[in-house]
Amino acid sequence: MNYSTFIVKILKKPEKSYFENDLCVCEIPVKFYQFQHSSFDQSLTLTFWGNLSNDLVSYYQVNDYVIIEGYIYFKKVDGENTLNVKDKQIEICVFKIYPYLLNINQLNK
Repeated sequence: MNYSTFIVKILKKPEKSYFENDLCVCEIPVKFYQFQHSSFDQSLTLTFWGNLSNDLVSYYQVNDYVIIEGYIYFKKVDGENTLNVKDKQIEICVFKIYPYLLNINQLNK
């Protein structure tokens, strides 16, 4: 089953991009929430489509923690810098997003 729920931290400011048919998409890097110190420091990319990408850009900032629900898929990594031609990257296509812990300093501005 590929449908999953995670708590993640936003690492980069969300920015939208558009296709020719005015469909907007937003891809942002995030890392998993850790309540203990651990050597596991994995980051991945989230993909938001349509109105959900508009909400992401409007309401969420860097260092916000959010709860996301979505489907996990593997994306082929293209490029000359990869070590293996068959390298794949994990991404999540998000269908729902909920605030978990927002950066209060940015809300007061």
